[in-house]
Amino acid sequence: VYQVPASAPDAAVLDALNGTDSNGTEALNATAKFVATPEGTALAYGSLVLMALLPIFFGALRSVSCSKSKNAADMPETITSRDAARFPIIASCTLFGLYLFFKVFSQEYINLLLSVYFFVLGVLALSHTMSPLMSRIFPASCPNKQYQLLFTQGSGESKEEIVNYEFDTKNLVCLVISSVVGVWYLLKKHWIANNLFGLAFALNGVELLHLNNVSTGCILLGGLFVYDVFWVFGTNVMVTVAKSFEAPIKLVFPQDLLEKGLEASNFAMLGLGDIVIPGIFIALLLRFDVSLKKNSRTYFYSSFLAYIFGLGLTIFVMHTFKHAQPALLYLVPACVGFPVIVALFKGELTEMFR
Repeated sequence: VYQVPASAPDAAVLDALNGTDSNGTEALNATAKFVATPEGTALAYGSLVLMALLPIFFGALRSVSCSKSKNAADMPETITSRDAARFPIIASCTLFGLYLFFKVFSQEYINLLLSVYFFVLGVLALSHTMSPLMSRIFPASCPNKQYQLLFTQGSGESKEEIVNYEFDTKNLVCLVISSVVGVWYLLKKHWIANNLFGLAFALNGVELLHLNNVSTGCILLGGLFVYDVFWVFGTNVMVTVAKSFEAPIKLVFPQDLLEKGLEASNFAMLGLGDIVIPGIFIALLLRFDVSLKKNSRTYFYSSFLAYIFGLGLTIFVMHTFKHAQPALLYLVPACVGFPVIVALFKGELTEMFR
């Protein structure tokens, strides 16, 4: 589920100032030749940076408690070095497969299937994201009843559990609220609904996808660094898929919000892969900080600041060259390099990679 955004077609690119989308493709309203005001551009990119930081920060914090959880439903998915090495290949095959699908089949029907698919995933992801908050604000006067969804196969001694899911009234409330957002997205494809789903996907990805060590993180980030640059600059595959793919796999913010309000339509975009991939590495460094038991978050804060620097550098290069850039081209060296330099100064490099 949470690998989908990482391999998504526009997961690597920010939209350029000249009206291109997150893969350098023309924006939907490019024909109108909209020119963003400096204020609108600053608001859009500032909002994207802020939205990118939120799931990384809170997802990393939640990943610490998730790693200690004994609840099977909250157990993280661990990425090994073998998984990391294969991931860019799997992502490339997925991307090229989507490219062929859009070439052979009707774009309308494919996007209809994708909308239903991401509706289900989005409702579940948003519900899981809201759950801790709901536990805090749920009125004590309201009864919190327990429920169990049990689905078995066979009978007697040969009975086998297929689904055994326990939930309560709080979870049901979260599910209802998430379903309302899901219907809103399904019917209107509004950018706010898209962002709510996108933030939920990103936060769940950072929380539940765990790297088993720093070496694995370097393999994953290095592989996707090459993947990103190749598919963005080397072929038109990513461009074609990005123009056809309709799903909440990116965060968007309108550059014409000040002029048109909530009905704005000229968007700056940031793919979820540019959040989740560096995010799971930053979350790993937070867990490393915790394991050192020094009451310090040096590696987490250094990598978090590195992410801000890398994302800012991406935007700066776009403004300078007026061309969309693969964000991982700048994020990977920053997010890996800064913590490694800190570890060298502190004499903890061997311990970090161990």
